[in-house]
Amino acid sequence: MKVLLTAINAKYIHSNLAVYSLKAYAEKNLSENARANTEIWLAEYTINQQTDDILQDIYKKKPDMLCLSCYIWNLNYVEEIVREIHKLLPEMLIWIGGPEVSYDGPAVLTRLPEADGVMKGEGEQTFCELIEFYNNKENAGALEQIEGIVYRKAGRICENAWRKTMDLSKVPFVYHDMKDFEHKIIYYESSRGCPFSCSYCLSSIDKCLRFRSLDLVKKELQFFIDHKVTQVKFVDRTFNCKHDHAMAIWSYIMEHDNGVTNFHFEVSADLLNEEELELMRHMRPGLIQLEIGVQSTNEKTIREIRRTMKFGEVARIVKRINSYGNIHQHLDLIAGLPYEDYESFHKSFVDVYALQPEQLQLGFLKVLKGSYMEEQKENYGLVYKGRPPYEVLYTRWLPYEDTLRLKGIEEMVEVYYNSRQFCYTLPWLEKQFPDAFCMFEELAAYYEKHGFHLINHSRASRYEILLAFAKEKDAQHLEQYRQLLILDFYLRENAKNRPEFAGEELLDREEERRFYDREAEERVYLKDYETSEKRKLRKMTHLEKFSWDVMGDMQERPVYILFDYQNRNPLNYQAQVYEVENPAEVLAKQE
Repeated sequence: MKVLLTAINAKYIHSNLAVYSLKAYAEKNLSENARANTEIWLAEYTINQQTDDILQDIYKKKPDMLCLSCYIWNLNYVEEIVREIHKLLPEMLIWIGGPEVSYDGPAVLTRLPEADGVMKGEGEQTFCELIEFYNNKENAGALEQIEGIVYRKAGRICENAWRKTMDLSKVPFVYHDMKDFEHKIIYYESSRGCPFSCSYCLSSIDKCLRFRSLDLVKKELQFFIDHKVTQVKFVDRTFNCKHDHAMAIWSYIMEHDNGVTNFHFEVSADLLNEEELELMRHMRPGLIQLEIGVQSTNEKTIREIRRTMKFGEVARIVKRINSYGNIHQHLDLIAGLPYEDYESFHKSFVDVYALQPEQLQLGFLKVLKGSYMEEQKENYGLVYKGRPPYEVLYTRWLPYEDTLRLKGIEEMVEVYYNSRQFCYTLPWLEKQFPDAFCMFEELAAYYEKHGFHLINHSRASRYEILLAFAKEKDAQHLEQYRQLLILDFYLRENAKNRPEFAGEELLDREEERRFYDREAEERVYLKDYETSEKRKLRKMTHLEKFSWDVMGDMQERPVYILFDYQNRNPLNYQAQVYEVENPAEVLAKQE
């Protein structure tokens, strides 16, 4: 029996932990007979591929049983695959599973007559028992004994009881040959379930919070460290809900740091205690990054969505971690929640923006099947798209016109704030507006007015548009904005072709030659280049002359800034910078 476990990911860099876990668990726990008669394959695709290509690939493999993993981002795609592959391989069994079909299995099978069944909830044991069943079909009625499935029998759709949650330590480690995961994000779980009851989240349904053995976790983390994996993303819903568990893992990765691997955690900031914060203070810059779901700072909204969050404490913790300068923080807001109108969201945005996280994700409510939010949709006047990802259109508090305005702001925040490409220009520009929200609001309106929102822009054009916007809002300081944008540009871009908006260089060729001649001999600034030729010094650096003190008090005076692209900040990827002496003055002193 050939079984194909299939994942259709959002991007190529993603991998699907679920299908790997199903395969690993089955291969370890199948009976000797079932193991001898079963081949389990894996296939990963992306939603950016043509469905015809995927259909052809599955057809050529000709599995006896096709299993597909369903999520909010790929459900439409998966359903199309199911309908079409059944025409090509009508005898093949088709089972689907995952969070997007677990809570309405009968409805899924009604609209997908081509599918044989749905695995709901945790799938490792369920998948294993299904393989056993299909290897022993004479065991009449066996499907009725398998928990956690919805299936067809005698023309009817039947639904069995939910399966009890399993011991997480019994799920085998799925990573062995890292060649299969080159250039991909590695996902890892040390816990399942969540202690909280947020009404928009499916994790709140599973109240059985359990943890993987720390001995196993440490052994597996060492595997990633030894292989110098670029990033390991923990999928634990609230990683720090158990202090001893979090401290043990954070201590281990800090003590065994290889200088390369980054670990991503989703945490509740207000649960972080003094011991954890002190540990973080001593971590290598870039060792960990934190994702913190704030969602809203409206207290009535927070109570209504059943969320446990004290924003005052969150703000204190985030500011403290920011002061360390070594940890990337990603804060989330959700538009479309109950009791949050446009002005309320405006305040939530300003509150979170003031914390200056590395990223501020402005997301929109997804009304997930099975969630409490879906149950309350009538009470909230909640109208959302009928197809995945079921995103909010409007609510009692937020009309569609305001949703559209927030969509424009979201795009501007993504382009100009989250890119970390405008870190010096934006704070100066914000001074022309009541607050940052108003700035992004007007910038979005500017894009729409000029039709820029309908165009795919190059990086350089984003700088040009921002300069034009600044000119419209504060023309008397246009030259300062231009120089700040030049600073931001070269902080990120090792560009040898000067962008058009930057104008003529202020640094003359003789000044530049003198600087690099001296640096090649003395290594005053570029000490890491001791064995490098002068040619490499020029290739991996850039020297720029400014007429304003762009990194200081913005007073009008000549400033020479050296950008070192061999040494970058791991949090924002900005080049190391040095304010250097005037090359001509240095030469004059020497003479």
